[in-house]
Amino acid sequence: MREKRSNLAARLFRSGKGRAAGLVIALFVLIGIAAPLLSPYPYQEQHLAIANKPPSTAHWLGTDEFGRDVATRIMWGARTSLSVAVTSIAVSVLVGIALGAVAAYYGGWTDWLITAAADLSWSFPEILIALLLVAIAGAGLGSVMIAVAVAYLAQFIRLMRGQIISLKGETFVEATRSLGATDREILQRHLIPNALSPVIVAGMLATGDAIVLEATLSFFGLGAQPPTPSWGSMMNAGTGLMFLAPWIFIFPGLAMAITVVSINLFGDALIAALDIRRQDLAARVP
Repeated sequence: MREKRSNLAARLFRSGKGRAAGLVIALFVLIGIAAPLLSPYPYQEQHLAIANKPPSTAHWLGTDEFGRDVATRIMWGARTSLSVAVTSIAVSVLVGIALGAVAAYYGGWTDWLITAAADLSWSFPEILIALLLVAIAGAGLGSVMIAVAVAYLAQFIRLMRGQIISLKGETFVEATRSLGATDREILQRHLIPNALSPVIVAGMLATGDAIVLEATLSFFGLGAQPPTPSWGSMMNAGTGLMFLAPWIFIFPGLAMAITVVSINLFGDALIAALDIRRQDLAARVP
């Protein structure tokens, strides 16, 4: 198992794209985790006398309309946006794996009910589902996490269901069942582990989309509530000051764009690393 993981890591970081994207992601994660130590000012500290000041040695990325340090709030915004996206997608992936595996393995009415619910939610855009759920539950980061998790749940259910359906008729499953293994053991020890690769890749790519969705909800005032910083809420505050203090909008937008692009590039590298058959074929070609 350790050898397989080391081989995967070697393939993943073999390309410059994977290394660069992984480094950028690690940097933003580190900034988010260490924001209390790295940020030069308290994120809620206001100084109206220096409001809307351009970047300087005292404030690297300028100040906002309340005189708060933009660089500080971007660091804390990374903490907010990344934690919301990663937590919500992790929950969505875990629930999707469980429901998709159960639906595919048992079939019948169980499969029909789970698939029908997934198809119904999948017929609506993620932003519409998230807006509806946040409107019902109320604004706040907790509601946003639930909304994002539910919005992306259908794709993981469908993906895991398809993987399990393609695997459950294999010889090794029949052999395991003939040896007396229970349905739970077959699912947990054999089917789900062999079906995880595409789900992990989809979860990685969905994390970037979740960052954008969280920022969108915060942009509309439904996510992080003042004074908690979020990239989306910072961009919302900067829209009315684009010509007076464009840095308030531009720098959080750049942070979000760089993070999302890096996650997508890392996801592409992960797809290539997990495509073992293609790697083997390429190795055999002279």
